[in-house]
Amino acid sequence: MYLDNAATSFPKPDTVHDAVLHAMRSVGASAGRGGYRQSLEAGRLLFQAREAAAGFFSIADSSRVIFTHNATGALNLALHGTLVAGDHVITTSMEHNSLLRPLYALQKRGIEVSIVTAVSDGVVSVEEITRALKANTRMIAVSHVSNVCGAIQPLQQLAEICRECGALFLVDAAQSAGCLSINVEKYPIDLLAVPGHKGLLGPAGTGLLYAAPHVSLKPLIHGGTGSHSTAEEHPLIVPDAFEAGTHNLPGVAGLLAGIEFVGDIGLPVIHLHERALLNQAEQALREIHGVTIHGPADPSARCSVLSFTASGVDSALLAAELDYGFDIAVRAGLHCAPLAHRALGTLPDGTVRISPGWFTTSEEIALFSDAVAQCIAKIRKKAE
Repeated sequence: MYLDNAATSFPKPDTVHDAVLHAMRSVGASAGRGGYRQSLEAGRLLFQAREAAAGFFSIADSSRVIFTHNATGALNLALHGTLVAGDHVITTSMEHNSLLRPLYALQKRGIEVSIVTAVSDGVVSVEEITRALKANTRMIAVSHVSNVCGAIQPLQQLAEICRECGALFLVDAAQSAGCLSINVEKYPIDLLAVPGHKGLLGPAGTGLLYAAPHVSLKPLIHGGTGSHSTAEEHPLIVPDAFEAGTHNLPGVAGLLAGIEFVGDIGLPVIHLHERALLNQAEQALREIHGVTIHGPADPSARCSVLSFTASGVDSALLAAELDYGFDIAVRAGLHCAPLAHRALGTLPDGTVRISPGWFTTSEEIALFSDAVAQCIAKIRKKAE
């Protein structure tokens, strides 16, 4: 039983498997690297995936969709590609290290960083964000949904703050893309980092960054792009400037199939399915003595994940018991987000996190809940 979709979704739809194999077996060539039919077909596939991603996130110009290896790559490009010494960035204590560590590195280059601490349920105060504003605030960078407790952050209000002060709005959609609707024009969002291998059900090694037309973005990698080959300097046209080297065509083909699969089902259907499973798990876990659920009390304020601890029980040991005793895969520990655990009060041991996906069933959640009760009882008995 796989309950770690917040890390990487599994299983993938059959259409994703088929798309990856088709790209490897029948296409094979690199996009933009030749005028023969296979290379042209690779280019068409790449364009179709870019168009599909643009439609999924309501992006008007698909050339603003930049393919990356993952959300981490997208976040690094967004941060290192826009910020300069003297800029001020506001972020939060609920961020993943994929956002925090690039900011820590940028601090050494003269970037000023303010980290606003979330309240104990993992939700960030809009008032605290506003109080952190400075004359040189260049960006507000937040995760849409916490990868630790599932808290949904108030994107609309944060976007309004950015518009009022002229700051860029960077959104990490690692846990929300494929579950919640994201419209870059509605909020609006200036930079959107998305993994392909989580809620979009694509293969590992895929992701994308959306950069709005007014965002001045610098390339981090220089090399061959299949365009402007006689120029000594790296081209600055989008998306070529940010996709140097050979594309992961099988991965992008799989991502296209994943986006189409999610689109066919519909985000509201997926969200309601996952919420029902999380509500079922929460109700069962609350019946176990000493179990605490961490995050928003209101289920509608939470998405994708559920974190819990059990008094007197080490989270890592509980996860190991579930794995070896029941073949149930969950995530335990700090989930690459230590500041989030400090805000939630779950340092240093962290939590046990479950993240069901589209293919998870109610029957599996029932089995999981029963297994947790058995494992906790077993661990506590050994400790007596």
